[in-house]
Formats: sequence, C-alpha cells, structure tokens
Amino acid sequence: MSRAAVVVNPTKLDDQETFRKSVRRVMEDHGWDEPLWLETTPEDPGRGQAESAVSAGVGLVLACGGDGTVTACAEGVADTGVPLAIIPMGTGNLLARNIGLPTGLDEALAVALDGVQQPIDAGRVNGTLFVVMAGLGLDAEMLRGASDPLKKRLGWFAYAISAARHLGDRPVRVTVSADGGRRRRMRASTLVVGNVGWLRGGLPLLPDARPDDGMLDAVVLIAGGPARWLAVAAAIVLRRQAHGKIYRVKFTELQVWLDHEQAWELDGELMGSSRQLTVVAQPGALLLRMPPESA
Repeated sequence: MSRAAVVVNPTKLDDQETFRKSVRRVMEDHGWDEPLWLETTPEDPGRGQAESAVSAGVGLVLACGGDGTVTACAEGVADTGVPLAIIPMGTGNLLARNIGLPTGLDEALAVALDGVQQPIDAGRVNGTLFVVMAGLGLDAEMLRGASDPLKKRLGWFAYAISAARHLGDRPVRVTVSADGGRRRRMRASTLVVGNVGWLRGGLPLLPDARPDDGMLDAVVLIAGGPARWLAVAAAIVLRRQAHGKIYRVKFTELQVWLDHEQAWELDGELMGSSRQLTVVAQPGALLLRMPPESA
C-alpha cells in the first residue's frame, strides 16, 4: 500500500472532520494507507509542508486549497519526482480547470489516486515559481481589490467587481524582450504571462498556451477606459486580431522593464512591487496527476 500527504488550507474547510473522513474513505477504497495530514499556515502556505512530505518518503502530495496552495505545494515538490495532485477548494482553481479536473471531492480524489501522471512545465518570475499565471496592471489591481471576505461572499464575482473599478486606469509604460530579441516598448493596461491559457468562464486569454510544451506565453493588453476594454474583450472572446490593442509572444525567457514600480501577482497572490520582472520557463518541472482525457 502507498501513503500520500494531504496538505490542506484549513481556511477553505467548513467542516474539517467531515473532510478528513471523506478523504480517508476514498483512499481506503483505492487501496491507500492512512495519509500524512499537514495544514498550511499564513506564514507557510504549503511549500514547507510539501517539502516535509517529500522528506517523509510519501508517494504523492495532495494540494487541497486554492491556486495559492497549489503553487506553494508545487514549489515544494518540483524536480523531486514526487507527483502532485490537486483537490480544488479555492475561488479560481485555474490550474484544475485548465486540465479538466472535476470539482467534486470524491471525483478529484479519484483522479489524484488513480489518474494519469504527466510532467508539466512551470515558470519562475524573479526566482519565484508559478504554475498558472503571473501579471501586472489590471491583473494585479483586480486581486488587490478583491478581499478574502468579499471572495467568500461572492466567489469569482468579487474579481469582476474589483476589475470594474480599474477599467479607467491609465496604461503603464513597459518594455519587453523575449529570448534576447529586440525590445518592444508599449503602453500596457495589463501584462499576463501564463503556463495555461483559459480563465474562469472559458475566456481564452492565452489560447496557444500549453502546460507541457516547454514554453510560456505572454499577452499585453492595451486599453484604458471601459469602451476600449470592451473592444479588447470582444477580440479575445472571438479570437480576432486587434492591432495595437493585443500583443502576444511565446518564449522561454522574458524580460519586462517598467518606467516605475508596479504591483505584480503570481498565481493569485500579490507579490509586492517591482520595476523589472524576469520570467523563465521550467520545462517538465512538475509531475501532475491529471484526468486521463487531459493527458
């Protein structure tokens, strides 16, 4: 029999004892031992717990929480050969949604314990690992304005409300260079880099992004004002060209320079402010349990 570690964000649980009973039952049904239980904390959202699990010799780490918990656990198991599984319990659950993972607990556990194991890429921004997306501009301001109480009450709609408050923000001046190529200077309402491409609601922000192609994708959106944002959003949804409004690039390393410090985010967590971002692809850094049809 095999043993797994369950790394859980306790703030995502309404009834911890019921959750534990459910996990034990499904694991027993699938022939697994009693798991190692580890809780995240505000000081350590999952990386240390995942590293402890790897040191304990477990055969699988289950990240139970939102995108922040998943990313922290991914950093703890990256390049160790120990696979990661996701039990989606957050507001966005973007990696889970992009790989077609079911949202029900029993179904997600079945994929975790018996799913296909496949290497996927990760990325690093200024040295910090991410598995979904990172960005600045509207992307970061949207997160800043969506408080935890608001997300708990309204779910994903909290992000929409926060984003609406910033549609009139002035674009910032950015300069980007992909894989040592020529520098492009432009105004950006938001810049997003991603390992996967689909947002909540089926919005194909980075339609060419694949988590196993060894590369990352980036998009710069140039808007400023609700009317221009509407035009950009329509171009994204309909997958139309929008010259002067959307710039896309695929890369293994991207340099981003800003005229002044800007807030930036990584997999749903605000990371502070910076005038320069270095984004580097990490091909095959993570072993992920996925539904067979997504592999």
